[in-house]
Amino acid sequence: MTVSLTIPAAEPEAPEARGEISRAVRERLRGDPARLPPAAVIARCSPYGEDLHLALHLCYELHYRGFAGVPDTLEWDPGLLGVRALLERRFESALRHDCRGPADVDEALRALLVEPADGHGVSHFLASRGESWHLREYAALRSVHQLREADPHLWVVPRLRGRAKAAMVAVEYDEYGAGRVERMHSRLYADLMADLGLDPSYGRYTNAAGAELLAVSNLMSMFGLHRRLRGALVGHFAVVETTSPPAASRMAAAMRRTGAGPAAERYFDEHVEADAVHEQLVRREVVGGVLEDEPALAPEVAFGVAATCLLEDRLGSHVVDAWTRGESALRTPLPPPS
Repeated sequence: MTVSLTIPAAEPEAPEARGEISRAVRERLRGDPARLPPAAVIARCSPYGEDLHLALHLCYELHYRGFAGVPDTLEWDPGLLGVRALLERRFESALRHDCRGPADVDEALRALLVEPADGHGVSHFLASRGESWHLREYAALRSVHQLREADPHLWVVPRLRGRAKAAMVAVEYDEYGAGRVERMHSRLYADLMADLGLDPSYGRYTNAAGAELLAVSNLMSMFGLHRRLRGALVGHFAVVETTSPPAASRMAAAMRRTGAGPAAERYFDEHVEADAVHEQLVRREVVGGVLEDEPALAPEVAFGVAATCLLEDRLGSHVVDAWTRGESALRTPLPPPS
């Protein structure tokens, strides 16, 4: 029997800056009231770059666990909120320009059910030829958001009504272990990390994660924190629940093939079973309920689907390309397993 870990509750250290913008935000968190990045600098930075996404991550984490030594009052600091709004505008504008998915929600969701014939994604790579170091790197990358797995989606609950709200809460109840702390999906992920010889502390590998992963993580926070983006958050949720079962099945096979350990297998086995049920509930009741109550949100739901796929594809390409070259997909390679 797998014994679930007790995860340290301490706040993580703020990750190191990656440019002028994230450096100014980090200095603000560390107590320098004069340091905030100029609007002109934000307006010309890369919308998918390291500096912007580390700065957004620093702002968003104030709404989750926070950082060691950073006062909780900074969560609603007007200066930081103003900077965050500029960063979000830069990011969202690029997404709306670059997303070219179907405008029809049903068509967008049907497309999620058709997997590429060439099988070039991360889970395909890991299932067919992944080694232990590949599995450890991917688990470390995903830990940036998997250790708070369902939290961003909960922000949408008070913004929904009727069928959509009831179904959303039903799915999230499973994500949080149906009332049992050892079955919470974030806890199962921490156990997976321990099986792979990784440190399961919250935020431990943020410094190693590049902009491709931070953008994926920031997207769900941005959607969750804005009522106007509730439709996009529902689209994001639909992608997660629809694409999870086949990918989780391949990941479970990779864990077994490499002898990763029972907790590592259990995490993905849980998602094969649970998310197959969730996918139908999300499509019929969450998405269907939202469009029944607020049909004008259909373009936003489709945008959420397209934006999620765009960023997940960018992350997958970055990871697989690095591994195919025999290189690490992390900014800094992992130490040997503990």
